[in-house]
Amino acid sequence: MSQRIDSLSSESGLLSLSRNQLRKQLRQRRRMLSPREQQQASASLALNLSRNPDLHRARHIAIYLPNDGEIDPHPYMALGLRKGVNFYLPVLHPIHPGKLVFSPYYDGVELTTNRFGIPEPSFSKGLRRPSWALDAVLFPLVGFDENGGRLGMGGGFYDRTFAFSRQKARPAPKLIGLAHDFQKVEKLPVEPWDVPLHSIVTDHRVYRVK
Repeated sequence: MSQRIDSLSSESGLLSLSRNQLRKQLRQRRRMLSPREQQQASASLALNLSRNPDLHRARHIAIYLPNDGEIDPHPYMALGLRKGVNFYLPVLHPIHPGKLVFSPYYDGVELTTNRFGIPEPSFSKGLRRPSWALDAVLFPLVGFDENGGRLGMGGGFYDRTFAFSRQKARPAPKLIGLAHDFQKVEKLPVEPWDVPLHSIVTDHRVYRVK
């Protein structure tokens, strides 16, 4: 299961697919993983994240609740909690559509289901940390290439939320995409609105983005 889809491993195969077709195939591939394979991938991801220099000094880190076969960052969270790291979950902003805010995530925190069916802390009841005050943000990718090209679910929430990171005068968190290694493809276009990543981490390795 760790090998990439043959039709996606060459640039000619990739170019024959639309973004939606590619998204569909990679998501399907992700969902085909067995629980054991997901568990093994998550454990390897945690080890690679712990070796990523972008996270060595991070004390406020946003993560996500995996669904649709996404690689699970919780084993890394368990390691971070032992070192005093604070973790946060994204919450859909009710006033600014298309943007995210971040609320503390800990054992026992009350979660509600948002309009996409994803659990999140309550916006009205929860504490919030500004996006610029995070040290790092870990978010799931549908596809990626070694140069930082990436494919998400198409909502653009992270790009809109962290658009300020293009302004060098403002502090900005390290943006780190997470994926199974088989989600890597030969090349993906970089769209004008794509916020640049610092690195991509998979169950196999850390890809440093130039």
